[in-house]
Amino acid sequence: MELMDITTLLANTGGTDFSLAGMWEQMGIFAKVILVLLLLMFLLSLAIVLERLRAYSRSRRHSIQYIMLLRNFLQERKLQEAVAAAQTHGDSPLAKVVGAGLNEYIKGMEALNEEGPEDVGDFDLVDAVNRQLERAKERETANLKRGLTSLATVGTTAPFVGLLGTVVGIINSFQGISSDGGGGLSSVAGGISEALVATAVGLLVAIPAVVMFNSFNARVEGFQIDMNDVASELIDFVLKEGRYP
Repeated sequence: MELMDITTLLANTGGTDFSLAGMWEQMGIFAKVILVLLLLMFLLSLAIVLERLRAYSRSRRHSIQYIMLLRNFLQERKLQEAVAAAQTHGDSPLAKVVGAGLNEYIKGMEALNEEGPEDVGDFDLVDAVNRQLERAKERETANLKRGLTSLATVGTTAPFVGLLGTVVGIINSFQGISSDGGGGLSSVAGGISEALVATAVGLLVAIPAVVMFNSFNARVEGFQIDMNDVASELIDFVLKEGRYP
């Protein structure tokens, strides 16, 4: 292309403002709706990320504190104190799991002491504690994963929402060419800018959401490993204490 032709094409874009405010003014209603939707998705993902970061931080801190107390309580057979401490460390999934298991163990021991093994029948204390631990672990895992589904939804759908804006922008560009009779770049610059902005915003929303989702999943897996470990240790404690008083 001749230098004069390039100069002419660039001159034809002189009426197009490529600043953020300028592109917003040039966008159609649909493109603006797409950007507002992406902004809402970003705010949702940001709220989930901040809430989960705070929740996981408190869970980790309370879990460490409770585990340090639990060792002494079990060594000294202070089971009621261990259950009470679990209630005061309510942000710890480990404390909730241990508290549920110990509470079931205490109630089972009381039943065996009051009624006796023969009166209780086929009641298996260790099995009862193990079932209670499993229920508590499932419940706490669900709590730890709260909000992650929405975060994953933002991460997977934001690029497609941006792509939708891109397609609409390209359609507007061809319409501009058609209405302008195949004119210069000014007839398509607005539509192309809408397409590029929608794509960029969609990716900017999706990438952090996907990164944080994977990071949070790793943290949840870490908590699950810790809950399984502490549940196994509690079962060992119950087995050492004996199935019956």
